[in-house]
Amino acid sequence: MKIKTWLLSSYLIVMILPLMTAYLLFAWIHSYNNDQKVKEFIMTSAELSNIKSVLDNPSLYTVHGEQPEVDQLISDQVSVVLYNEDGFVIYSSVPVAQPVSGKERLFKDLYTLDQGFRTYTYKQPVFNGSRLAGFFQVELARDTWVSGVSDRTWLTFGLFIALFLSIYAAVILFVNRKLNRRLVRLKEEMTAFAEGQQFEESETNKDEIGELQQHFYNMKHQIDTAREVIDKEQRAKEYMIATISHDLKTPLTSIRAYAESLDVNENLSLQEQSEYRKVIVEKSNFMKQMLDDLLTYTLLQSTTYEMEFVEVEGGEFFDMLVSDYEPLCKEKGISLHVHADVQGMYEVNPKQMMRVADNLMSNAIQHTDRNGEIGIAALSENVERLPWLFDFVTFAHPFDFDGYMYFIVQNGGKGIAQTELNKLFDPLFQADESRNKRDAKGTGLGLSITKQIIEKHGGNVQILSETGTGTCIICRLPKIKGKGECLERD
Repeated sequence: MKIKTWLLSSYLIVMILPLMTAYLLFAWIHSYNNDQKVKEFIMTSAELSNIKSVLDNPSLYTVHGEQPEVDQLISDQVSVVLYNEDGFVIYSSVPVAQPVSGKERLFKDLYTLDQGFRTYTYKQPVFNGSRLAGFFQVELARDTWVSGVSDRTWLTFGLFIALFLSIYAAVILFVNRKLNRRLVRLKEEMTAFAEGQQFEESETNKDEIGELQQHFYNMKHQIDTAREVIDKEQRAKEYMIATISHDLKTPLTSIRAYAESLDVNENLSLQEQSEYRKVIVEKSNFMKQMLDDLLTYTLLQSTTYEMEFVEVEGGEFFDMLVSDYEPLCKEKGISLHVHADVQGMYEVNPKQMMRVADNLMSNAIQHTDRNGEIGIAALSENVERLPWLFDFVTFAHPFDFDGYMYFIVQNGGKGIAQTELNKLFDPLFQADESRNKRDAKGTGLGLSITKQIIEKHGGNVQILSETGTGTCIICRLPKIKGKGECLERD
């Protein structure tokens, strides 16, 4: 139950409790009165008959000193007042008795047994022959009835107080169990979390505090996830700095050694000097490429970096993107299959997309043996136009040409183990575990940069590989739905 509902219900009970008590008391007294009414009336009537037999004596209503017959009737339960025919008091067992003025009041309620809360009252005239001698008024106490009502009143109030204290105690227990104790625990958990301490999450209820706890736990999970991401990024940056420092140190040492040899050793032949200069240029180019990749990677990682996009016609742009790689493949004796068939408009960053193509083709050439095959394609429909595409690719990858086009780079070779596929996008990771095998053509950042560029275009990258067959990298880019609007983009 919601705390709000419980509190409102408790407040309602406390509000109606006095009304219920009053009604219960009234009903109980009324029932008691009905039960006692006949019995009490009969007993009172019988007692009153005895009193009337004494007071119905005309001689009592003359003025004289003592009236012993009447005095014998007086007790704690009975009081008598005698009036003469004019309404003056001639005898009273009560300390003060007022005379009755006026004939109307004097003759009112005669012969009527009037039931009051504490007494029965009876008034009757007395005649001396045909002449009015006087009146008598008798009051009979209802002590038994009053005592019974009093007992029931106190019992009802006792029940009221007991019920009130029970509700009060229940509210205290509820507030302590449902509010105070849980709020204190939540405060302790928040304090522990703020101080970086570990704690076990408590079970949450389906009420307001439970919702507050759940929101706190959700926030905690988000912060923990963000911390893990930050820690992972920090470790990756530290690893990257150490790795790049090492990778830059090696070619820099080579450049310095060859430069010193050119400067100091005068006996070098022209061929040796040319070879030394060639090595210096290659190492310098490698260092330039690494620094350029590092700058691009850092720029793409920045949350403030916004990539600029231009609208291009798909056929023209992707024809240009897949071309001009034949010389590089031919130089290594690799057969290249090229296919471009793209329709529609796209929003791209041309410079970054060219970097994607260069990274993927450079990586494919690097891992393809001489006389091997590489395929590069850009298509927006009908994957069957790529006869060279591996069968396991067409079987495992669902192509959706309704809203996307695909940029594909495939190379034959030994392939990549399935356990290493997801790690390929980590910066500086290489499937070839020997870092010494990295040559001047790879920096280890290419695939990570490619993934970030494609994702900033609203697409994604998937790597499929089969050991002993080869590897295929598929980049998916969204088509433009309307003017300036892509199908999806983060």
